[in-house]
Amino acid sequence: MEKTPRGTSVGVDDPYAVVERCDFLADDGRCRYAAEHGHSDPEFSRKRYADGLRCPAADPEGEWAWRDCPKFRATDTSRTCRRCGLEERRLAGEETRPLLEEHHLEYPDDGRTELAHEITVSLCRWCHAKVHGSWARVDDDAAPDPDGVAAAEGRRSKERSEFAFESAADRYDDG
Repeated sequence: MEKTPRGTSVGVDDPYAVVERCDFLADDGRCRYAAEHGHSDPEFSRKRYADGLRCPAADPEGEWAWRDCPKFRATDTSRTCRRCGLEERRLAGEETRPLLEEHHLEYPDDGRTELAHEITVSLCRWCHAKVHGSWARVDDDAAPDPDGVAAAEGRRSKERSEFAFESAADRYDDG
C-alpha cells in the first residue's frame, strides 16, 4: 500500500485508481489549466493550444494516463465520506471540528515520483484515523462509525431546533 512521507498508510495501492477526473478538466474535455494558467507554464500551454486545448489524459484512447500529466490535480470536494458514506453536517456560526477531512493519497512535491501530484478524497474523521492506522483501506465496504453517526445526529438535532418556529410573542414575553 502507498505510504505518506511520514510512513503511514494512505489506504490504497494506486492513488490514480480512485481518480474520477482532473480538477482542471472542463466538461468538454479541454484543459482549463492551459487556458487559465498558461502564463505559469508557457511551454505546456503552447502544446495544449496546438492540440485545441484537448486533455490527452481524459481520452481513454489518449496518449497519457492521469499520472503522465505534469499539471494533474484531483481534490475531492465531496460532502460524504468516500469510505463509509457519512454525510458532513456543518453548523453555521459554530467553530466545531468538521466531520469530514481531506485525506491525501498522493502528496505534491514529496520526492517519491517524477511528477508528484495532489490527489485527495474526503474521509470522515473516524475512517481517516483507521486508514492512517494502517489496517483500513479507502475502498473498504464500511459502515459509519457509531461515534460519527452520533456526532452527525447531534448536529442534525441542532439544525432542526434552529428551524423550529417560535413566535415573537413567545420569544419576547415580558410577562
